[in-house]
Amino acid sequence: MSMTWRGLRRRRAVVLIGAAFLGAGIGRPAAVSGQYSDAALMGPPAPASASNLDNPAGIPDLSRIAPPAKDAGGLSASIKILVLLTVLSLTPSILIMVTSFTRILVVLALLRQALGTQQLPPSQVLTGLALIMTILVMAPTWQKMKAEGVDPYMDGKLSQAEAFDRSAAPLREFMFRQIEAAGNEESIYIFSEYARGPLPDGDELRRDNVGLVELIPAFVLSELKTAFVMGFRIYLPFLVIDMVIASILISMGMMMLPPVLISLPFKLMLFVLADGWGLVVGSLLNSFG
Repeated sequence: MSMTWRGLRRRRAVVLIGAAFLGAGIGRPAAVSGQYSDAALMGPPAPASASNLDNPAGIPDLSRIAPPAKDAGGLSASIKILVLLTVLSLTPSILIMVTSFTRILVVLALLRQALGTQQLPPSQVLTGLALIMTILVMAPTWQKMKAEGVDPYMDGKLSQAEAFDRSAAPLREFMFRQIEAAGNEESIYIFSEYARGPLPDGDELRRDNVGLVELIPAFVLSELKTAFVMGFRIYLPFLVIDMVIASILISMGMMMLPPVLISLPFKLMLFVLADGWGLVVGSLLNSFG
């Protein structure tokens, strides 16, 4: 009986609380209890501005920075900005293709494989070393480009096309010099004949007739060929050590022992005693002389 009376009391309490809420007006529609509605408390909505109606997405206005291309001058300025942004996005690729970076990085990577040290030195270290060496090698060329093309253009003495041609001249000279020093002139003919067709018998290409579109891939092929030749010369002494260690292990009957595991300390000792890093870096720098 006590449990029944308690249940009835609880039900009466719930009914009384519900009646109190209904009496206070909670749950009524806004039209009935207007004094308690949010619209009445907040007041009338603020009128929407013209800018919000015209630009619902909230895109920033760049008309002051880049004026709309309503005439030929505005269209030319827009195209120049587009070209500039494209060149900036392709700067890493340009740095790799038209500088000494390719040869240096490939040779250093082949040296690491010849040593057999797996991921030592790390790729970040080799890339950083190759980048610093590239800056040292290309510094004279970049100074000429700045003095002959960039500075006159910034002073307003040259147009954009003339500044580009004058700035590209020292870089073209560098690429032609490296191709001719390595004896890889045939790489230029490969791309020139593909772009223009077979050359007449007895005709020779001149530097002025070779465009950057043909010169840059020819330069990359020449650099790869030169880098592989240097890597082959680096591989030879380490290959001899591997062969000697392998023959000794086979003669001793230790065929289950990996020869690389035994030859690695000897290769490291030989490389350090011969100042291998100094020889390789010095040879790379002198190869661009």
